[in-house]
Amino acid sequence: MAGADSVEKLEDVIVRSAEQVAGEVRAAKEAISTVIFGQDRVVENTLVTILSGGHALLIGVPGLAKTKLVETLGVTLGLDAKRVQFTPDLMPSDILGAEVLDETAAGKRSFRFIAGPVFAQLLMADEINRASPRTQSALLQAMQEQHITVAGARHDLPKPFHVLATQNPLEQEGTYPLPEAQLDRFLMEIDVHYPDRDAERRILFDTTGAEQAAPRATMSGETLLAAQRLVRRLPVGDSVVEAILSLVRSARPGPDAGDLGKLIAWGPGPRASQSLMMAVRARALLDGRLAPSIDDVLDLAEPILKHRMALTFSARAEGRTIPDVIQKLKSRIG
Repeated sequence: MAGADSVEKLEDVIVRSAEQVAGEVRAAKEAISTVIFGQDRVVENTLVTILSGGHALLIGVPGLAKTKLVETLGVTLGLDAKRVQFTPDLMPSDILGAEVLDETAAGKRSFRFIAGPVFAQLLMADEINRASPRTQSALLQAMQEQHITVAGARHDLPKPFHVLATQNPLEQEGTYPLPEAQLDRFLMEIDVHYPDRDAERRILFDTTGAEQAAPRATMSGETLLAAQRLVRRLPVGDSVVEAILSLVRSARPGPDAGDLGKLIAWGPGPRASQSLMMAVRARALLDGRLAPSIDDVLDLAEPILKHRMALTFSARAEGRTIPDVIQKLKSRIG
Protein backbone atom coordinates (compact mmCIF):
# COMPACT_ATOMS: atom_id res chain seq x y z
CA MET A 1 0.00 0.00 0.00
CA ALA A 2 2.84 2.37 0.83
CA GLY A 3 4.32 1.80 -2.63
CA ALA A 4 0.96 2.45 -4.29
CA ASP A 5 0.53 5.65 -2.28
CA SER A 6 3.99 6.88 -3.30
CA VAL A 7 3.22 6.20 -6.97
CA GLU A 8 -0.08 8.03 -6.64
CA LYS A 9 1.63 10.97 -4.97
CA LEU A 10 4.25 11.03 -7.75
CA GLU A 11 1.48 11.13 -10.37
CA ASP A 12 -0.20 13.99 -8.50
CA VAL A 13 3.08 15.92 -8.46
CA ILE A 14 3.52 15.41 -12.21
CA VAL A 15 -0.07 16.52 -12.86
CA ARG A 16 0.31 19.68 -10.77
CA SER A 17 3.66 20.49 -12.36
CA ALA A 18 2.26 19.91 -15.84
CA GLU A 19 -0.69 22.20 -15.22
CA GLN A 20 1.55 24.95 -13.89
CA VAL A 21 4.13 24.64 -16.67
CA ALA A 22 1.44 24.44 -19.36
CA GLY A 23 -0.05 27.68 -18.06
CA GLU A 24 3.35 29.40 -18.13
CA VAL A 25 4.10 28.19 -21.66
CA ARG A 26 0.68 29.28 -22.92
CA ALA A 27 1.29 32.71 -21.35
CA ALA A 28 4.59 32.87 -23.23
CA LYS A 29 2.85 31.92 -26.46
CA GLU A 30 0.25 34.65 -25.96
CA ALA A 31 2.98 37.20 -25.19
CA ILE A 32 4.76 36.28 -28.42
CA SER A 33 1.51 36.62 -30.40
CA THR A 34 1.27 40.29 -29.36
CA VAL A 35 4.47 40.93 -31.33
CA ILE A 36 4.47 38.26 -34.06
CA PHE A 37 1.26 38.18 -36.13
CA GLY A 38 -0.05 35.50 -38.48
CA GLN A 39 2.57 32.87 -37.67
CA ASP A 40 0.79 30.79 -35.03
CA ARG A 41 2.01 27.46 -36.40
CA VAL A 42 5.59 28.71 -36.61
CA VAL A 43 5.47 30.02 -33.03
CA GLU A 44 3.97 26.76 -31.78
CA ASN A 45 6.55 24.56 -33.52
CA THR A 46 9.39 26.78 -32.29
CA LEU A 47 8.13 26.55 -28.71
CA VAL A 48 7.77 22.76 -29.08
CA THR A 49 11.38 22.61 -30.29
CA ILE A 50 12.65 24.59 -27.31
CA LEU A 51 10.54 22.62 -24.82
CA SER A 52 12.05 19.47 -26.33
CA GLY A 53 15.54 20.86 -25.71
CA GLY A 54 16.33 21.01 -29.42
CA HIS A 55 17.31 23.39 -32.21
CA ALA A 56 15.25 24.68 -35.13
CA LEU A 57 15.96 25.73 -38.71
CA LEU A 58 13.59 28.51 -39.86
CA ILE A 59 13.22 28.70 -43.63
CA GLY A 60 11.42 31.57 -45.34
CA VAL A 61 11.81 34.51 -47.69
CA PRO A 62 13.06 37.84 -46.30
CA GLY A 63 10.66 40.02 -44.32
CA LEU A 64 8.63 37.31 -42.58
CA ALA A 65 9.80 38.25 -39.05
CA LYS A 66 12.16 35.29 -38.56
CA THR A 67 14.73 37.47 -36.81
CA LYS A 68 12.00 39.27 -34.87
CA LEU A 69 10.63 35.92 -33.70
CA VAL A 70 13.97 34.86 -32.25
CA GLU A 71 14.47 38.22 -30.52
CA THR A 72 10.96 38.01 -29.06
CA LEU A 73 11.51 34.44 -27.87
CA GLY A 74 14.66 35.52 -26.04
CA VAL A 75 12.82 38.24 -24.14
CA THR A 76 9.64 36.24 -23.48
CA LEU A 77 11.41 33.12 -22.24
CA GLY A 78 13.90 35.14 -20.18
CA LEU A 79 16.94 33.80 -22.02
CA ASP A 80 20.28 35.40 -22.76
CA ALA A 81 20.04 35.74 -26.54
CA LYS A 82 22.79 36.58 -29.02
CA ARG A 83 22.87 36.87 -32.78
CA VAL A 84 25.50 35.94 -35.35
CA GLN A 85 25.12 37.17 -38.93
CA PHE A 86 26.70 34.46 -41.06
CA THR A 87 28.81 35.72 -43.97
CA PRO A 88 31.33 34.02 -46.31
CA ASP A 89 34.29 35.52 -44.42
CA LEU A 90 33.08 34.49 -40.95
CA MET A 91 35.61 32.31 -39.11
CA PRO A 92 34.95 29.58 -36.48
CA SER A 93 36.69 31.71 -33.84
CA ASP A 94 34.16 34.48 -34.52
CA ILE A 95 31.49 32.13 -33.15
CA LEU A 96 33.29 30.00 -30.57
CA GLY A 97 35.87 32.44 -29.24
CA ALA A 98 39.65 32.27 -29.16
CA GLU A 99 42.65 32.19 -26.87
CA VAL A 100 44.75 35.35 -26.61
CA LEU A 101 48.20 35.80 -25.13
CA ASP A 102 48.28 37.96 -22.01
CA GLU A 103 51.36 39.41 -20.39
CA THR A 104 51.42 40.61 -16.79
CA ALA A 105 53.38 43.59 -15.47
CA ALA A 106 55.97 41.10 -14.19
CA GLY A 107 56.45 39.77 -17.70
CA LYS A 108 54.66 36.47 -17.18
CA ARG A 109 52.76 35.28 -20.22
CA SER A 110 49.69 33.06 -20.32
CA PHE A 111 46.78 32.27 -22.62
CA ARG A 112 43.30 33.53 -21.78
CA PHE A 113 40.10 32.31 -23.45
CA ILE A 114 37.73 34.98 -24.73
CA ALA A 115 34.25 33.49 -25.17
CA GLY A 116 32.41 34.00 -28.45
CA PRO A 117 28.69 34.59 -29.02
CA VAL A 118 27.98 30.84 -28.85
CA PHE A 119 28.04 31.26 -25.07
CA ALA A 120 24.38 32.21 -24.91
CA GLN A 121 21.18 30.45 -23.98
CA LEU A 122 19.54 31.31 -27.29
CA LEU A 123 21.80 31.72 -30.32
CA MET A 124 20.40 33.07 -33.56
CA ALA A 125 22.42 31.89 -36.56
CA ASP A 126 21.13 34.28 -39.21
CA GLU A 127 21.48 33.12 -42.85
CA ILE A 128 23.48 30.10 -41.69
CA ASN A 129 24.04 28.81 -45.23
CA ARG A 130 26.06 31.91 -46.19
CA ALA A 131 29.08 30.82 -44.14
CA SER A 132 31.67 28.32 -45.34
CA PRO A 133 31.41 24.65 -44.32
CA ARG A 134 34.35 25.19 -41.97
CA THR A 135 32.42 27.83 -40.05
CA GLN A 136 29.12 25.93 -40.18
CA SER A 137 30.81 22.90 -38.61
CA ALA A 138 31.89 25.03 -35.64
CA LEU A 139 28.36 24.61 -34.31
CA LEU A 140 28.23 20.82 -34.64
CA GLN A 141 29.76 19.99 -31.26
CA ALA A 142 27.92 22.81 -29.52
CA MET A 143 24.51 21.70 -30.83
CA GLN A 144 24.95 18.05 -29.96
CA GLU A 145 27.10 18.02 -26.83
CA GLN A 146 26.39 21.41 -25.22
CA HIS A 147 30.09 22.24 -25.00
CA ILE A 148 32.94 23.27 -27.28
CA THR A 149 36.64 22.45 -27.45
CA VAL A 150 39.19 25.20 -28.16
CA ALA A 151 42.92 24.46 -28.12
CA GLY A 152 42.19 21.12 -26.47
CA ALA A 153 40.28 22.67 -23.55
CA ARG A 154 36.59 21.98 -22.94
CA HIS A 155 34.25 24.90 -22.33
CA ASP A 156 30.68 24.15 -21.22
CA LEU A 157 27.86 26.22 -22.68
CA PRO A 158 25.08 27.82 -20.62
CA LYS A 159 21.92 25.86 -19.94
CA PRO A 160 19.51 25.81 -21.59
CA PHE A 161 21.24 26.17 -24.97
CA HIS A 162 19.31 26.43 -28.22
CA VAL A 163 20.25 27.38 -31.76
CA LEU A 164 17.60 28.93 -34.00
CA ALA A 165 19.05 29.24 -37.49
CA THR A 166 17.45 31.05 -40.42
CA GLN A 167 17.80 30.34 -44.11
CA ASN A 168 16.56 32.07 -47.25
CA PRO A 169 15.24 29.51 -49.78
CA LEU A 170 15.48 31.91 -52.74
CA GLU A 171 19.02 33.23 -53.03
CA GLN A 172 21.39 30.30 -53.45
CA GLU A 173 24.29 32.03 -55.19
CA GLY A 174 27.30 32.28 -52.92
CA THR A 175 25.76 29.98 -50.32
CA TYR A 176 26.91 26.67 -48.89
CA PRO A 177 24.13 24.08 -48.36
CA LEU A 178 24.17 22.61 -44.87
CA PRO A 179 25.60 19.08 -44.77
CA GLU A 180 23.30 16.23 -43.81
CA ALA A 181 25.13 15.70 -40.50
CA GLN A 182 24.35 19.26 -39.44
CA LEU A 183 20.76 19.18 -40.69
CA ASP A 184 20.19 16.08 -38.57
CA ARG A 185 21.07 18.09 -35.46
CA PHE A 186 18.10 20.39 -36.00
CA LEU A 187 15.08 18.90 -34.31
CA MET A 188 12.73 20.64 -36.75
CA GLU A 189 12.83 22.40 -40.08
CA ILE A 190 10.11 25.03 -39.82
CA ASP A 191 8.74 26.70 -42.95
CA VAL A 192 7.75 30.34 -42.44
CA HIS A 193 4.98 31.22 -44.90
CA TYR A 194 3.34 34.50 -45.85
CA PRO A 195 0.73 35.76 -43.36
CA ASP A 196 -2.94 35.80 -44.35
CA ARG A 197 -4.72 39.03 -45.30
CA ASP A 198 -6.11 39.80 -41.83
CA ALA A 199 -2.73 39.22 -40.18
CA GLU A 200 -0.97 41.40 -42.73
CA ARG A 201 -3.55 44.16 -42.17
CA ARG A 202 -2.76 44.02 -38.45
CA ILE A 203 0.97 44.13 -39.23
CA LEU A 204 0.43 47.31 -41.26
CA PHE A 205 -1.25 49.13 -38.41
CA ASP A 206 0.73 47.79 -35.45
CA THR A 207 4.24 48.13 -36.87
CA THR A 208 4.09 51.46 -38.69
CA GLY A 209 2.58 53.62 -35.96
CA ALA A 210 4.23 55.81 -33.35
CA GLU A 211 4.18 53.00 -30.79
CA GLN A 212 4.95 49.33 -31.31
CA ALA A 213 4.19 46.35 -29.10
CA ALA A 214 7.23 45.25 -27.09
CA PRO A 215 7.76 41.67 -25.87
CA ARG A 216 7.57 41.00 -22.15
CA ALA A 217 9.21 38.31 -20.07
CA THR A 218 6.88 35.56 -18.84
CA MET A 219 9.42 32.81 -18.04
CA SER A 220 13.05 32.39 -17.01
CA GLY A 221 15.84 30.02 -17.91
CA GLU A 222 15.28 28.03 -14.71
CA THR A 223 11.56 27.70 -15.46
CA LEU A 224 12.33 26.51 -18.97
CA LEU A 225 14.76 23.89 -17.69
CA ALA A 226 12.08 22.63 -15.29
CA ALA A 227 9.63 22.43 -18.19
CA GLN A 228 12.13 20.46 -20.28
CA ARG A 229 12.63 18.00 -17.42
CA LEU A 230 8.88 17.62 -17.10
CA VAL A 231 8.51 16.90 -20.83
CA ARG A 232 10.79 13.88 -20.41
CA ARG A 233 8.56 12.54 -17.61
CA LEU A 234 5.30 12.63 -19.56
CA PRO A 235 4.03 9.11 -20.36
CA VAL A 236 3.72 7.93 -23.94
CA GLY A 237 1.23 5.22 -24.89
CA ASP A 238 2.22 2.10 -26.81
CA SER A 239 0.09 3.13 -29.79
CA VAL A 240 1.97 6.44 -30.08
CA VAL A 241 5.35 4.69 -29.79
CA GLU A 242 4.37 2.23 -32.52
CA ALA A 243 3.17 5.11 -34.73
CA ILE A 244 6.54 6.88 -34.32
CA LEU A 245 8.48 3.70 -35.13
CA SER A 246 6.30 2.85 -38.13
CA LEU A 247 6.50 6.36 -39.55
CA VAL A 248 10.25 6.85 -39.18
CA ARG A 249 11.17 3.37 -40.36
CA SER A 250 8.90 3.67 -43.41
CA ALA A 251 10.72 6.89 -44.38
CA ARG A 252 13.88 4.87 -45.09
CA PRO A 253 14.61 2.89 -48.27
CA GLY A 254 13.82 -0.74 -47.61
CA PRO A 255 10.93 -3.13 -47.02
CA ASP A 256 9.26 -0.92 -44.37
CA ALA A 257 8.65 1.77 -47.00
CA GLY A 258 6.76 -0.61 -49.28
CA ASP A 259 6.13 0.73 -52.79
CA LEU A 260 7.49 4.14 -51.73
CA GLY A 261 10.92 2.64 -51.02
CA LYS A 262 12.04 3.09 -54.61
CA LEU A 263 11.48 6.85 -54.29
CA ILE A 264 13.67 7.34 -51.21
CA ALA A 265 17.45 7.65 -51.60
CA TRP A 266 18.20 7.84 -47.87
CA GLY A 267 16.07 8.38 -44.82
CA PRO A 268 16.08 9.45 -41.17
CA GLY A 269 18.11 7.69 -38.49
CA PRO A 270 17.21 6.97 -34.87
CA ARG A 271 17.73 10.64 -33.96
CA ALA A 272 14.52 11.36 -35.89
CA SER A 273 12.63 8.88 -33.70
CA GLN A 274 14.08 10.51 -30.60
CA SER A 275 13.14 13.97 -31.88
CA LEU A 276 9.59 12.91 -32.66
CA MET A 277 9.23 11.26 -29.24
CA MET A 278 10.30 14.45 -27.48
CA ALA A 279 8.30 16.75 -29.74
CA VAL A 280 4.96 14.96 -29.29
CA ARG A 281 5.38 15.16 -25.51
CA ALA A 282 6.21 18.87 -25.70
CA ARG A 283 3.23 19.54 -27.95
CA ALA A 284 0.91 17.74 -25.56
CA LEU A 285 2.23 19.84 -22.67
CA LEU A 286 1.80 23.03 -24.71
CA ASP A 287 -1.85 22.05 -25.27
CA GLY A 288 -2.37 21.29 -21.58
CA ARG A 289 -2.51 17.51 -22.05
CA LEU A 290 -0.66 14.96 -19.94
CA ALA A 291 0.06 12.49 -22.75
CA PRO A 292 0.58 12.78 -26.53
CA SER A 293 -1.68 11.25 -29.15
CA ILE A 294 -1.23 9.84 -32.65
CA ASP A 295 -2.50 13.16 -34.01
CA ASP A 296 0.59 14.81 -32.51
CA VAL A 297 2.78 12.34 -34.39
CA LEU A 298 1.03 13.09 -37.66
CA ASP A 299 1.11 16.87 -37.20
CA LEU A 300 4.82 16.95 -36.36
CA ALA A 301 5.96 14.33 -38.87
CA GLU A 302 6.77 16.71 -41.74
CA PRO A 303 8.88 19.34 -39.90
CA ILE A 304 10.87 16.58 -38.18
CA LEU A 305 11.40 14.25 -41.14
CA LYS A 306 11.68 16.37 -44.27
CA HIS A 307 15.26 17.59 -43.69
CA ARG A 308 16.37 14.07 -42.77
CA MET A 309 15.57 12.32 -46.04
CA ALA A 310 16.16 12.67 -49.78
CA LEU A 311 14.49 11.34 -52.91
CA THR A 312 16.15 9.44 -55.74
CA PHE A 313 16.95 11.17 -59.03
CA SER A 314 14.16 9.32 -60.82
CA ALA A 315 11.63 10.37 -58.17
CA ARG A 316 12.63 14.02 -58.50
CA ALA A 317 12.49 13.72 -62.29
CA GLU A 318 8.90 12.52 -61.96
CA GLY A 319 8.05 15.64 -59.93
CA ARG A 320 7.79 13.89 -56.56
CA THR A 321 8.50 15.95 -53.46
CA ILE A 322 9.47 15.02 -49.91
CA PRO A 323 6.28 16.54 -48.36
CA ASP A 324 4.18 14.44 -50.77
CA VAL A 325 6.01 11.25 -49.79
CA ILE A 326 5.67 12.06 -46.07
CA GLN A 327 1.95 12.69 -46.58
CA LYS A 328 1.53 9.23 -48.10
CA LEU A 329 3.50 7.66 -45.26
CA LYS A 330 1.24 9.44 -42.76
CA SER A 331 -1.89 8.19 -44.51
CA ARG A 332 -0.83 4.61 -43.71
CA ILE A 333 -0.90 5.40 -39.99
CA GLY A 334 -3.81 7.79 -39.58
